[in-house]
Amino acid sequence: MTPMGISEFERFFREAASLDIDKDDLRRYNDFVNRKIYDLLVIGQAKAKANGRDVIEDWDLPVTKGLQETIHDFRRMDEAAQLRPILEQIVTLPELPPPGLNMTYSEELERRLPGIAGGLSLALARAFKILDPNVENPQTKQWERAFRIFDLLL
Repeated sequence: MTPMGISEFERFFREAASLDIDKDDLRRYNDFVNRKIYDLLVIGQAKAKANGRDVIEDWDLPVTKGLQETIHDFRRMDEAAQLRPILEQIVTLPELPPPGLNMTYSEELERRLPGIAGGLSLALARAFKILDPNVENPQTKQWERAFRIFDLLL
């Protein structure tokens, strides 16, 4: 992530949940987003196969009501427009699907993924405040707790 991208995410986390994050946090964040997008795609692939299709469509992803709301909230944030190009790079899908995924993705799904990543980002920031309302600079154990919660739900 470029220095410009780092400052954008620092601002995003400050606006989203009054959190101060550092470069190590951004590595954790990047891993989190990619893991959760992958998890959503795995379920989307299963749904597409069950429906006899060979392309994963955006409606195949298990986007819950809460995640959908955070996606909408993310779009309304001032930082969303500045983060979208960075999120596009973070969730760039390889030409060949990653291990475990053997289907292609629709163009609409590829266009939606940065917004989904933004919604996941906002949900993560809010989760830190739910886990510890006084947290300002999440530490490793808080990141791990947040990840475990998301792993249970997505």
